[in-house]
Amino acid sequence: MKREQRFELDGLSLNAQVWGEAGARPVLALHGWLDNSASFDALAQQLGEVQLVALDLAGHGRSDHRLGVGPYSIWDDVGDVFAVADQLGWSSFNLLGHSRGGIIGMLAAGTFPERIQALGLVEALWPEVHQVSDAPRQLARAILETRALSQKKLTVYGDLERAIRAREKGMFPLSHGAARLLTERGLKPVAEGYSWSSDPRLLLPSAVKFTEAHLEAFLARSTAPMCLILGRSGIPKLFEHYQDALQRFPERLQWLEMPGGHHLHMEEQAPLVATCLQRFFAGETLTVG
Repeated sequence: MKREQRFELDGLSLNAQVWGEAGARPVLALHGWLDNSASFDALAQQLGEVQLVALDLAGHGRSDHRLGVGPYSIWDDVGDVFAVADQLGWSSFNLLGHSRGGIIGMLAAGTFPERIQALGLVEALWPEVHQVSDAPRQLARAILETRALSQKKLTVYGDLERAIRAREKGMFPLSHGAARLLTERGLKPVAEGYSWSSDPRLLLPSAVKFTEAHLEAFLARSTAPMCLILGRSGIPKLFEHYQDALQRFPERLQWLEMPGGHHLHMEEQAPLVATCLQRFFAGETLTVG
């Protein structure tokens, strides 16, 4: 049975949805950018004997917004991952991440490798790589767009269905059912109807981005086995040479491609995704490619 749990982290309150009982295989689930913990509703009861804790990451869903006025930094989320695990009493645990949540998971696995048992990924592995020479322009862009954000008005929807239809047509299209799950958890009531509860600062560009050398260092330090599940109409379609890049990663990375888009873990492919993840977390080797 699903239940809500709250975590207090030095003035930041994070909400989570929890399935399973304490003592089962521990899995901390991290959703994608502008999504929320409802991203894992379709998988949660199909992963076997696990305790799945799906976070609303900071600035998302029903969790607090970070203090300050500037862009969000993904390494702050890495710190939150281990703070939540500490409160759960998990000295080591498994990570399951979709999209941005998968990137956070990869960084976490390289930060404290001794604490991550296995890393399950859906449509994500590493963030966009930047060159060192891009750093000044990136910082300038972050500063300018932070200033401009205060002039932007929040989008307001007159009713829930309008918001759901808007979510269906996002950067990665969703079915009505999947859009409804994310929307119902991702809205807040305002005077004229509903607005997104996510922090508008999540739309700001990062002040600093990782170089290829940074990412290789995290991957080299991590020791956990990794499984990456891709949808044929998701990242491989968006980035032409994504599969070629996977050949550069450690042998402990297993990857599979199946029909579906960026949110295949929420759509009709969810049972197949769950089966693959259940086998992976149980220590099985999956067919690559």
